[in-house]
Amino acid sequence: MKVVCIGSGNVATHLANALTAKGVDLIQVWSRDLANASELAKSINSVAISNLDEIDRSADLYIIAVKDDAISAVSSSLKGINGLVVHTSGATSIDTLSALKNYGVLYPLQTFSKAKPIDFANVPLCIEASNVHSLEVLRSVAGELSSPVYEVDSEKRKILHLAAVFACNFVNHLYTLSDKIVEHFELDFEMLKPLIMETALKVQTELPINVQTGPAVRNDEQTMIKHQGLLNGMPELKEIYQTLSKSIKKTHL
Repeated sequence: MKVVCIGSGNVATHLANALTAKGVDLIQVWSRDLANASELAKSINSVAISNLDEIDRSADLYIIAVKDDAISAVSSSLKGINGLVVHTSGATSIDTLSALKNYGVLYPLQTFSKAKPIDFANVPLCIEASNVHSLEVLRSVAGELSSPVYEVDSEKRKILHLAAVFACNFVNHLYTLSDKIVEHFELDFEMLKPLIMETALKVQTELPINVQTGPAVRNDEQTMIKHQGLLNGMPELKEIYQTLSKSIKKTHL
């Protein structure tokens, strides 16, 4: 199988590396920034390009791993291609590629950073395709990369992406705010890391609602008043504290 990787960001990098490790021939890496394309292409022994007109039109699979709002524009340059074209977005419908002959979605449900290695064998992959043959091709490719492979349509994938924003992006932002609080009071965020790890480990075996702790679930009003007092100089954080505490209390009525 010959594959073209369209994109050079976090998702593109990890997918390209995972496919290369499985012996897949990535013949080209495209990016608007040739330096970025070259960096990824060099690591997987591929060819870097920055012009969409230079894309090899004889490949078997084209993976579009770019920003959501760029998928449509990029895919328009692939009209007439016989190979399977997929995007990797959780929030973008498969219909964005409907002008193509064979198309689909390969959505890895994971957070990626270029510098952080990840074991793709444990990454849930959500697939969808425009026809039976394309679905079989995608299922085969996904199965080589990971064991948890799910056939998920665009609407359900959009819901998964929303849930992932709450479970990952918002939680990580709360870590940032926690760091801001301890730094403000001359404490070290390092002290919170064992707590963060234990919280993450609990939900591997239990439902989150069953392992909720803290003053809000205990309805410990005096403690919550003290906490809010400490946040008087940080009104945005105080509002977040109040909103989340109210949500926890309502969930555990």
